[in-house]
Amino acid sequence: MQLSTRHLLGIKDLTPDDISLILSTAEQFKEVLQRPVKKVPSLREVTIVNLFYENSTRTRFSFELAEKRLSADTINFASSTSSASKGETLLDTVNNILSMKVDMVVIRHSASGAPHFLAQHIPAAIINAGDGINEHPTQGLLDAFSIKEKTGKLKGNKVAIIGDIMHSRVALSNIYLLKKMGAEVTVCGPPTLLPKYISSALGVNVSYNLRETLEWCDVANVLRIQLERQNQVLFSSLREYNLAYGISRKLLDGLNKEVVIMHPGPINRGVELDSDVADSKQSIILQQVENGVAVRMAVLYLLSGRKSQEH
Repeated sequence: MQLSTRHLLGIKDLTPDDISLILSTAEQFKEVLQRPVKKVPSLREVTIVNLFYENSTRTRFSFELAEKRLSADTINFASSTSSASKGETLLDTVNNILSMKVDMVVIRHSASGAPHFLAQHIPAAIINAGDGINEHPTQGLLDAFSIKEKTGKLKGNKVAIIGDIMHSRVALSNIYLLKKMGAEVTVCGPPTLLPKYISSALGVNVSYNLRETLEWCDVANVLRIQLERQNQVLFSSLREYNLAYGISRKLLDGLNKEVVIMHPGPINRGVELDSDVADSKQSIILQQVENGVAVRMAVLYLLSGRKSQEH
């Protein structure tokens, strides 16, 4: 089997079969990662450039580790230390890199649509590692993988996405993926952090009440408050936010069931999640980090396989 697309620009472009193929391939790679020798030669002779125009720790390390585990040759590019800081355009940068005969480009960029722009202009396979407030497809995939691993399914699960939906590319990728795979989704947060027409546009439930949402859901995916993307004051203070939408041990203990807790990281401890929730047995946050490598290995492998068959 192969993917229906040459690139991974967003979950929006994937079919349910594509998603199932990526998740099942990631399962195989997760087994590889449990072995004493964690390296496979699957992408030997494949050159991948990691093009990060935005700060990133977990996503960048996760992609780099996935590439090393697959034996790919990698080039790491950070815009702050490159000619981009001297005014070189995105296309110039990529053309320069492509003249080095690169097969794949992993890109994170603050402009929504930057990966799509590259896909139209260059022959390499493009993987979106987060573009503006649009999508973050590999995070959506690793979250889905983690939910399936923990609960045994995606279809029929009730998943709540809680927090700063307005500024979150993670939320959008999660919503697209969960809906395609038959899960029910509720978004929850202050009205100022929820897009106005999200219910009708994306087919999700909207709630402003955290306790009711936690009573409803099987899984709570808690998002970081993204102060760096907010160009106006959208709630009175972090303390006020924590009181209304922060998840505490006391709140979870008051529910009549156990909810799985997730977070894409980095966590603002004491804001979205209290430490005794983030570090509890209900939390699968560390599993998400581990699963990120397997899922990104699957994406790289499947896209490179498609490419080698075409050329």
